[in-house]
Amino acid sequence: MPLSGAVTRNTLRQQIADALRDEVLAGRLQPGEEFTVKQIAEQYGVSATPVREALVDLCAQGLLDSDQHRGFRVHQYSVDDYRGMVEARMLVVDGIFRRHAPLLAPLPPQAAPPGLAVPDQGIGVALVSVRRRGEAAARAARAGDLDILIGYDIRYWRELGRLVAANAYIADFLHRLRVQAWVFSVPYLRSERDLLGWLWGGHVELVDAITRGDAEAAVAVVRDYNAHSLEWADRLEQRAR
Repeated sequence: MPLSGAVTRNTLRQQIADALRDEVLAGRLQPGEEFTVKQIAEQYGVSATPVREALVDLCAQGLLDSDQHRGFRVHQYSVDDYRGMVEARMLVVDGIFRRHAPLLAPLPPQAAPPGLAVPDQGIGVALVSVRRRGEAAARAARAGDLDILIGYDIRYWRELGRLVAANAYIADFLHRLRVQAWVFSVPYLRSERDLLGWLWGGHVELVDAITRGDAEAAVAVVRDYNAHSLEWADRLEQRAR
Protein backbone atom coordinates (compact mmCIF):
# COMPACT_ATOMS: atom_id res chain seq x y z
CA MET A 1 0.00 0.00 0.00
CA PRO A 2 2.73 2.58 0.78
CA LEU A 3 4.35 1.87 -2.58
CA SER A 4 1.08 2.39 -4.45
CA GLY A 5 0.52 5.67 -2.61
CA ALA A 6 4.01 6.87 -3.50
CA VAL A 7 3.49 6.02 -7.16
CA THR A 8 0.16 7.84 -7.21
CA ARG A 9 1.66 10.92 -5.58
CA ASN A 10 4.63 10.95 -7.96
CA THR A 11 2.29 10.64 -10.93
CA LEU A 12 0.16 13.50 -9.65
CA ARG A 13 3.29 15.55 -9.01
CA GLN A 14 4.36 15.08 -12.63
CA GLN A 15 0.88 15.85 -13.96
CA ILE A 16 0.76 19.11 -12.01
CA ALA A 17 4.28 20.07 -13.13
CA ASP A 18 3.35 19.35 -16.76
CA ALA A 19 0.12 21.33 -16.49
CA LEU A 20 1.84 24.36 -14.96
CA ARG A 21 4.64 24.24 -17.53
CA ASP A 22 1.99 24.25 -20.26
CA GLU A 23 0.34 27.25 -18.60
CA VAL A 24 3.64 29.12 -18.70
CA LEU A 25 4.35 28.12 -22.31
CA ALA A 26 0.86 29.19 -23.35
CA GLY A 27 1.41 32.58 -21.74
CA ARG A 28 -1.45 32.14 -19.27
CA LEU A 29 1.08 32.40 -16.46
CA GLN A 30 3.15 35.48 -17.21
CA PRO A 31 6.80 36.12 -16.29
CA GLY A 32 6.93 37.55 -12.77
CA GLU A 33 3.41 36.34 -11.89
CA GLU A 34 3.19 35.14 -8.29
CA PHE A 35 1.14 32.36 -6.73
CA THR A 36 1.14 30.09 -3.70
CA VAL A 37 0.97 26.35 -3.14
CA LYS A 38 -2.51 26.81 -1.68
CA GLN A 39 -3.76 28.62 -4.80
CA ILE A 40 -2.51 25.89 -7.13
CA ALA A 41 -3.81 23.11 -4.87
CA GLU A 42 -7.27 24.70 -4.84
CA GLN A 43 -7.15 25.26 -8.60
CA TYR A 44 -6.49 21.59 -9.30
CA GLY A 45 -8.43 20.20 -6.33
CA VAL A 46 -5.50 18.30 -4.85
CA SER A 47 -3.49 18.31 -1.63
CA ALA A 48 -0.58 20.64 -1.05
CA THR A 49 2.17 18.01 -1.00
CA PRO A 50 2.27 17.02 -4.70
CA VAL A 51 1.79 20.68 -5.66
CA ARG A 52 4.76 21.78 -3.57
CA GLU A 53 6.88 18.98 -5.05
CA ALA A 54 5.83 19.93 -8.59
CA LEU A 55 6.69 23.58 -7.99
CA VAL A 56 10.10 22.64 -6.61
CA ASP A 57 10.70 20.54 -9.74
CA LEU A 58 9.83 23.52 -11.95
CA CYS A 59 12.20 25.71 -9.93
CA ALA A 60 14.97 23.18 -10.58
CA GLN A 61 14.17 23.42 -14.31
CA GLY A 62 14.58 27.19 -14.19
CA LEU A 63 10.92 27.97 -14.93
CA LEU A 64 9.91 29.22 -11.49
CA ASP A 65 11.53 31.14 -8.64
CA SER A 66 10.82 30.40 -5.00
CA ASP A 67 10.34 33.06 -2.35
CA GLN A 68 10.15 31.73 1.19
CA HIS A 69 7.66 34.38 2.25
CA ARG A 70 5.64 35.04 -0.92
CA GLY A 71 5.43 31.64 -2.58
CA PHE A 72 6.47 31.12 -6.20
CA ARG A 73 6.66 33.22 -9.34
CA VAL A 74 7.31 32.57 -13.01
CA HIS A 75 10.96 33.18 -13.79
CA GLN A 76 11.60 36.25 -15.92
CA TYR A 77 14.37 35.70 -18.46
CA SER A 78 16.22 38.60 -20.04
CA VAL A 79 17.34 38.98 -23.65
CA ASP A 80 20.87 38.22 -22.46
CA ASP A 81 19.59 35.01 -20.88
CA TYR A 82 17.97 34.03 -24.17
CA ARG A 83 21.12 34.83 -26.11
CA GLY A 84 23.06 32.65 -23.67
CA MET A 85 20.63 29.77 -24.26
CA VAL A 86 21.11 30.02 -28.02
CA GLU A 87 24.89 30.20 -27.73
CA ALA A 88 24.93 27.20 -25.36
CA ARG A 89 22.93 25.04 -27.72
CA MET A 90 25.12 26.16 -30.62
CA LEU A 91 28.23 24.87 -28.86
CA VAL A 92 26.60 21.62 -27.77
CA VAL A 93 25.01 20.79 -31.12
CA ASP A 94 28.17 21.61 -33.06
CA GLY A 95 30.03 19.27 -30.71
CA ILE A 96 27.45 16.53 -31.25
CA PHE A 97 27.82 16.68 -35.02
CA ARG A 98 31.61 16.80 -34.86
CA ARG A 99 31.61 13.71 -32.67
CA HIS A 100 28.89 11.71 -34.37
CA ALA A 101 29.10 12.82 -38.01
CA PRO A 102 31.10 9.71 -39.04
CA LEU A 103 28.41 7.54 -37.41
CA LEU A 104 25.47 9.20 -39.18
CA ALA A 105 24.27 7.05 -42.01
CA PRO A 106 21.05 7.36 -44.02
CA LEU A 107 17.93 5.31 -43.54
CA PRO A 108 17.26 2.28 -45.73
CA PRO A 109 15.07 3.19 -48.75
CA GLN A 110 12.04 1.30 -47.41
CA ALA A 111 12.08 3.37 -44.20
CA ALA A 112 12.58 6.75 -45.83
CA PRO A 113 9.72 9.26 -46.17
CA PRO A 114 7.99 9.25 -49.59
CA GLY A 115 9.91 11.25 -52.18
CA LEU A 116 13.16 11.30 -50.21
CA ALA A 117 15.81 9.31 -52.05
CA VAL A 118 18.52 7.98 -49.73
CA PRO A 119 21.27 5.37 -49.91
CA ASP A 120 21.28 2.15 -47.91
CA GLN A 121 21.62 1.73 -44.12
CA GLY A 122 20.41 4.13 -41.45
CA ILE A 123 20.49 5.33 -37.86
CA GLY A 124 16.97 4.02 -37.27
CA VAL A 125 13.38 4.23 -38.43
CA ALA A 126 12.71 6.49 -35.44
CA LEU A 127 13.72 9.39 -37.68
CA VAL A 128 10.54 8.84 -39.67
CA SER A 129 8.48 9.58 -36.54
CA VAL A 130 10.62 12.64 -35.85
CA ARG A 131 10.00 13.82 -39.41
CA ARG A 132 6.23 13.61 -38.91
CA ARG A 133 6.50 15.83 -35.85
CA GLY A 134 8.71 18.16 -37.88
CA GLU A 135 6.11 18.37 -40.63
CA ALA A 136 3.43 19.30 -38.09
CA ALA A 137 5.72 21.91 -36.50
CA ALA A 138 6.58 23.42 -39.88
CA ARG A 139 2.88 23.66 -40.84
CA ALA A 140 2.13 25.40 -37.56
CA ALA A 141 5.02 27.84 -38.14
CA ARG A 142 3.73 28.70 -41.61
CA ALA A 143 0.23 29.21 -40.22
CA GLY A 144 1.46 31.29 -37.28
CA ASP A 145 -0.21 28.88 -34.85
CA LEU A 146 2.04 29.40 -31.86
CA ASP A 147 0.28 27.00 -29.48
CA ILE A 148 0.47 24.07 -31.91
CA LEU A 149 4.04 24.94 -32.89
CA ILE A 150 5.36 24.95 -29.33
CA GLY A 151 4.06 21.46 -28.55
CA TYR A 152 5.36 19.84 -31.72
CA ASP A 153 8.64 21.77 -31.67
CA ILE A 154 9.49 20.66 -28.14
CA ARG A 155 8.70 17.01 -28.87
CA TYR A 156 10.54 17.16 -32.20
CA TRP A 157 13.76 18.49 -30.67
CA ARG A 158 13.57 16.13 -27.69
CA GLU A 159 13.25 13.03 -29.90
CA LEU A 160 15.87 14.26 -32.34
CA GLY A 161 18.26 15.14 -29.51
CA ARG A 162 17.98 11.66 -28.03
CA LEU A 163 18.67 10.04 -31.41
CA VAL A 164 21.58 12.19 -32.54
CA ALA A 165 23.28 12.90 -29.22
CA ALA A 166 23.03 9.28 -28.07
CA ASN A 167 23.58 10.65 -24.56
CA ALA A 168 20.69 11.11 -22.13
CA TYR A 169 22.44 13.87 -20.18
CA ILE A 170 23.10 15.97 -23.28
CA ALA A 171 19.59 15.35 -24.60
CA ASP A 172 18.03 16.42 -21.28
CA PHE A 173 20.20 19.55 -21.17
CA LEU A 174 19.14 20.54 -24.68
CA HIS A 175 15.50 19.85 -23.84
CA ARG A 176 15.71 22.12 -20.80
CA LEU A 177 17.24 24.89 -22.92
CA ARG A 178 14.46 24.44 -25.47
CA VAL A 179 11.71 24.84 -22.88
CA GLN A 180 13.42 27.83 -21.26
CA ALA A 181 13.86 29.51 -24.64
CA TRP A 182 10.15 29.12 -25.36
CA VAL A 183 9.26 30.48 -21.90
CA PHE A 184 11.26 33.60 -22.74
CA SER A 185 9.95 33.88 -26.30
CA VAL A 186 6.21 33.37 -25.87
CA PRO A 187 5.27 36.78 -24.39
CA TYR A 188 7.27 38.59 -27.09
CA LEU A 189 6.01 36.45 -29.95
CA ARG A 190 2.37 36.94 -28.94
CA SER A 191 2.83 40.69 -29.39
CA GLU A 192 5.04 40.37 -32.48
CA ARG A 193 3.58 42.11 -35.55
CA ASP A 194 5.70 40.09 -37.97
CA LEU A 195 5.10 36.74 -36.24
CA LEU A 196 5.48 34.60 -39.36
CA GLY A 197 8.81 36.21 -40.11
CA TRP A 198 10.27 35.04 -36.80
CA LEU A 199 8.86 31.52 -36.47
CA TRP A 200 11.42 28.96 -37.61
CA GLY A 201 10.05 26.13 -39.74
CA GLY A 202 13.15 24.25 -40.93
CA HIS A 203 12.33 21.07 -39.03
CA VAL A 204 11.86 18.88 -42.10
CA GLU A 205 14.96 20.22 -43.83
CA LEU A 206 17.06 19.32 -40.79
CA VAL A 207 15.73 15.80 -40.27
CA ASP A 208 16.03 15.08 -44.00
CA ALA A 209 19.70 16.09 -43.92
CA ILE A 210 20.28 13.74 -40.98
CA THR A 211 18.32 10.98 -42.73
CA ARG A 212 20.62 11.31 -45.77
CA GLY A 213 23.62 11.16 -43.47
CA ASP A 214 24.61 14.67 -44.58
CA ALA A 215 26.09 16.08 -41.37
CA GLU A 216 27.41 19.18 -43.17
CA ALA A 217 23.94 20.12 -44.41
CA ALA A 218 22.45 19.42 -40.98
CA VAL A 219 24.98 21.69 -39.30
CA ALA A 220 24.23 24.43 -41.85
CA VAL A 221 20.49 24.26 -41.06
CA VAL A 222 21.10 24.46 -37.32
CA ARG A 223 23.56 27.33 -37.68
CA ASP A 224 21.09 29.29 -39.81
CA TYR A 225 18.44 28.68 -37.18
CA ASN A 226 20.69 29.89 -34.37
CA ALA A 227 21.69 32.96 -36.39
CA HIS A 228 17.99 33.66 -36.94
CA SER A 229 17.39 33.38 -33.17
CA LEU A 230 20.27 35.74 -32.33
CA GLU A 231 19.03 38.24 -34.90
CA TRP A 232 15.64 38.21 -33.20
CA ALA A 233 17.33 38.75 -29.82
CA ASP A 234 19.20 41.75 -31.23
CA ARG A 235 15.91 43.16 -32.51
CA LEU A 236 14.26 42.78 -29.11
CA GLU A 237 17.20 44.52 -27.48
CA GLN A 238 17.06 47.43 -29.92
CA ARG A 239 13.33 47.76 -29.41
CA ALA A 240 13.82 48.02 -25.63
CA ARG A 241 16.24 50.96 -25.93
